[in-house]
Amino acid sequence: MPIDAPAAAPTAIQSADLRARLQGAHLYLCTDAREARGDFDAFVAACFAGGVDIIQLRDKTLEAARELELLGVLARRAAEANALFSANDRADVAILSGADVLHVGQGDLTPAQCRQLVPQALVGRSTHDPQQLAVALADDDVDYFCTGPVWATPTKPGRPGVGLDLVRAAAQASPAQEPQAKPWFAIGGIDEETLGQVVDAGATRAVVVRVLTQAEDPQTVAARLRARLRS
Repeated sequence: MPIDAPAAAPTAIQSADLRARLQGAHLYLCTDAREARGDFDAFVAACFAGGVDIIQLRDKTLEAARELELLGVLARRAAEANALFSANDRADVAILSGADVLHVGQGDLTPAQCRQLVPQALVGRSTHDPQQLAVALADDDVDYFCTGPVWATPTKPGRPGVGLDLVRAAAQASPAQEPQAKPWFAIGGIDEETLGQVVDAGATRAVVVRVLTQAEDPQTVAARLRARLRS
């Protein structure tokens, strides 16, 4: 696949637009490449149509060229929906794809390194305990953070669920009611049955995986989930 040159340095207007869209984002999907089904394009289009605000491609089996190809598909669908798309872990892939978001875990590049390498992108950070949450909250290079996994999930084998107390801690530390609060998302084992518990614990944003990737009608399920998250 031909690879375009990296995007030009972002303007202040472009950066402000991404942050404004992040502030309005409440439903975030992580998906694999769906290679066995061969329906990645149709799937992400349906999810965006159902109200998903951000979609991240996370598939450790992909070669870089295929990942860039699929991120190109995701970029087009996100633009059509006025939504955001995210690369996972790799700054080089984020640069070449022009990703709106680069999400990194605790063992990946630091947010400051991400900011230096990919200045056009929002930077997201995974947090798993109160200390990591506090660090992400105080870090100006972190645009949003995810907290969890609330419940154990097969997408993170071997990582135990941290429970709802960390969601409550995030809600107290960064209340959604405050206009300048840093956005954060609850993550891990969240589906239509468990979403109410994270909302009751103070979350207004959530990351989902299997509830949509395994849905027969992802657009309808996404619409139901999005309706339950406060705008």
